[in-house]
Amino acid sequence: MKSIDRIPTGKIERASKLVQTGVKLGGNYLKHYGEKLINPELDRSKLDEANAAEIYNTLKSLKGSALKMAQMLSMEKNVLPQAYVDKFALSQFSVPPLSPPLVTKTFRQYFGQSPLELFDHFDAASIAAASIGQVHKAHKDGRELAVKIQYPGVAESISSDLAIVKPIALKMFDLQAADVEHYFQEVKSKLLEETDYTLELRQGTELAAACGHLPGMRFPNYYPQWSSSKILTMDWMHGQHLSEFVASDASAAARQAIGQRLWDFYMFQVNQLQRFHADPHPGNFLISPAQELIAIDFGCIKALPADFHQPYFELIDSDKIRDAQQLQDRLEALAMFKPEDTPAERDYITGIFQEMLLLITRPFGVEHFDFADAGFFEAIATLGEKYSRDPVLRKLSRGRGSQHFLYVNRTFFGLYQLLHDLQAEVITRRYWPA
Repeated sequence: MKSIDRIPTGKIERASKLVQTGVKLGGNYLKHYGEKLINPELDRSKLDEANAAEIYNTLKSLKGSALKMAQMLSMEKNVLPQAYVDKFALSQFSVPPLSPPLVTKTFRQYFGQSPLELFDHFDAASIAAASIGQVHKAHKDGRELAVKIQYPGVAESISSDLAIVKPIALKMFDLQAADVEHYFQEVKSKLLEETDYTLELRQGTELAAACGHLPGMRFPNYYPQWSSSKILTMDWMHGQHLSEFVASDASAAARQAIGQRLWDFYMFQVNQLQRFHADPHPGNFLISPAQELIAIDFGCIKALPADFHQPYFELIDSDKIRDAQQLQDRLEALAMFKPEDTPAERDYITGIFQEMLLLITRPFGVEHFDFADAGFFEAIATLGEKYSRDPVLRKLSRGRGSQHFLYVNRTFFGLYQLLHDLQAEVITRRYWPA
């Protein structure tokens, strides 16, 4: 794969690349509808493939938060056409790397030495490259190491990327800026945290210590003496990426074991620590030869305040969901109502959440839950489609809910999807209060 010597960081340069992509997409649509005049039976598959390729090629050149969004969207298998899911999934660990001279320049900036001077051995070619940084293999004092190097300009580009995306999102979803500013600030703060490798080192060390007792889990050690805000050094961990494991001929028992470890890892964090790994995509997990689950990326950690955690997770109790008053009380605490709502509007919103929560919390209502159940995921997709077309809800949904919903919901739906990919049945209540 060809390396790159720079990435665009300025708002104008990054916006111009997106405009150029928009022009190409327009050309793809004209071509598609021209062919459809000749062949009315033509479906959208070729159009989706062409558009997904154009968008991905632009995002991988921009890197940073633009490519991070593609990575997040690759998990939305019930939302995007398959062509987009397949192409965007490449952003998890397969994008053009930085050139060796740019890698050396980054090391000299933070350590005053080249990587060849700092380590006993350093592979100039990256092993993996993703949205925010790339990974190289190194050796030092007999240790086998993974060295993650952040792309230059990533942190500086986040504000400009969000400034480009924000007016598009407001127009697309008919939103008022003031209603959703807290959501944009939440996304911005989390993306900026992911560019601080000093913070990631601390978070990785803390969560490894807190979760190290969980059966079948492993975590890398981190090395602050060879790390900085833009370079992170940790143990090299041997194993398959979770997506590779899913695609392999692993036995049902092995898939079951990994699924249980994944579920336990998240339930312990959410319930016991009230802070958790909030980026559950396959590129962040390895499966060791001994079938241990290895968590390797702690850049995105979400902490939940008690005034959100308590009412949110009380709503896994079906009795509280079915009781309209108890449900309304908790929705109130989660900022789902507005002062100007009429009683009828409050009841309407409550009814929607009642139907939705009774479905998506189903795994918590039983001792064992089978995530291989396609009917469960089809029901979620159907319900989502139903409410996306609801004109009353569209009118009422502006800017409702705490900003904490964003990463909690992303994490749970991502976890559900990983467990479905594994076809795993899990014991649900090991790390959850009775």
